[in-house]
Amino acid sequence: MYYDSNDGLESEWPKDLLLDMAQERSVDGLLRMIVERLATQPHVALARIWLIGPGDICPLCSASCKADCSDRSRCAHLVASAGNPLEAGADWNRLSGDFRRFPMGSGIVGRIAATGEPVLKTDAGGQANWITHPDWAQREGICGYSGQPLLYRGEVLGVMVVFLRIRPKPEGTVWLRIIADHAATAIANAQAFEEIEHLRRQLELERDYLREQVREARSFGDIIGCSPALKNILEQVDLVAPTQASVLILGESGTGKELVAREIHKRSGRGDRPMIRVNCASVPRDLYESEFFGHVRGAFTGAIKDRAGRFELADSGTLFLDEVGEIPLALQGKLLRVLQEGEFERVGEESTKRCDVRIIAATNRDLKDEVDSGKFRQDLYYRLNVFPLEVAPLRRRKEDIPLLAVHFVEQAAKRINRPQPRLTQADILRLQSYHWPGNVRELQNVIERAVITSRSGRLHLDLSIDDTIQDGGPPIPGANPGGPMEILPDLEMKRRERANTLAALERTQWKIYGPDGAAELLGIKPTTLASRISRLKLKRLT
Repeated sequence: MYYDSNDGLESEWPKDLLLDMAQERSVDGLLRMIVERLATQPHVALARIWLIGPGDICPLCSASCKADCSDRSRCAHLVASAGNPLEAGADWNRLSGDFRRFPMGSGIVGRIAATGEPVLKTDAGGQANWITHPDWAQREGICGYSGQPLLYRGEVLGVMVVFLRIRPKPEGTVWLRIIADHAATAIANAQAFEEIEHLRRQLELERDYLREQVREARSFGDIIGCSPALKNILEQVDLVAPTQASVLILGESGTGKELVAREIHKRSGRGDRPMIRVNCASVPRDLYESEFFGHVRGAFTGAIKDRAGRFELADSGTLFLDEVGEIPLALQGKLLRVLQEGEFERVGEESTKRCDVRIIAATNRDLKDEVDSGKFRQDLYYRLNVFPLEVAPLRRRKEDIPLLAVHFVEQAAKRINRPQPRLTQADILRLQSYHWPGNVRELQNVIERAVITSRSGRLHLDLSIDDTIQDGGPPIPGANPGGPMEILPDLEMKRRERANTLAALERTQWKIYGPDGAAELLGIKPTTLASRISRLKLKRLT
């Protein structure tokens, strides 16, 4: 601002302020810089900045503001203040008080915010009706006021106000107008920079998390199979995926509950956002709250920096709570609040954050029994169990074993950089005869171990005979489950041996030697099979 010598105001406005504003990347730092530099100038009593934002304290707003407030969606927020009070003990840096908000169009600040027109007042005494507290102006020697809109590309971002202890002339506001224009541009740039930094940090968190999850997911494969049980699961996925309903996936360990959750997320409207997974069984009891909601630096021993929780990471996406039955009862109430209200606080922080998260939970427990025994909150159970979906164990979908086995063989060979071994029909039949208590995860481990130990292109499946006659495998001839084994006459045993050998020969079109031959199917040497054919006097019918 420049005034002639008759005004008695020095022309030494902060020459470096414009350059310094352009270099500042923090919005708060920029706002403090502007008002503090202005307040250092001779005859400036008070400098303040309001920025336009959403209405947020309407119930607490002063009565004078309420009377003029026709639109509660937006108002001017006091964001920076600095000055040189004559009254001892006065605090002009605080951002509270009656003037912390101005409705659009209310008071001088509100009118500047609404119209984008500057205001210059040159008389604060006597009958001046523009100032709310004339006695304060008289005590502080306030003689003038300049209010400038902060305009950026035709949009009013806020209002910059300076109270003066001299009477300014209209032509003397040139410097304030220049400062306001540069301040508006600097504020817009700093806001954009902070948003970019926030998004960058968010993306880095998501990137690191998703890299870990992708590595883990790829080791397990996609949903593969053609069994009726699996088709039923995918039909239910198609039904629930487009909705916002919470899903509770039930099933034994290793059945692929996470893959089903990923499929629900992928087919939903949130598919382009991350699905964040929490293994509730692996979180230390004392760290559950930090894991879910995050913490600020110094919140507890070891909290050396701010950390975003899983809910914050999953904002606008999906949060997958694996083994949800492991969540301690004491934390279930806080989890229920987030699910119902979408609000949470980081550990060690008082401010409330909001999030928009879809919940998919999974468990191998009977949560209804857990509720009845008092180990799981009933209200949380009903909140999660909007759409229950049960994943069948592998022993009930053995039609999927051939496809899964081929996939895991290919995957394991590629991972360990080894030629892909052959998976024979005998291998498939042997795999299908096993009970699979560990489900698909166990199948993957067995296949990977077989690939590692394979020689000459042949798989060596590590399944003992005792393993293959568990419940769910093919019944042993003459076995009586739950009772004593039936004793078969030798003649019946010979008849069954003949029938079984003949069935293997016909399935392979009497191919005895080589891959997919009858000997391989029966799991015996070709010479042994040839001797058996001769002994049983088997002949091929033409």
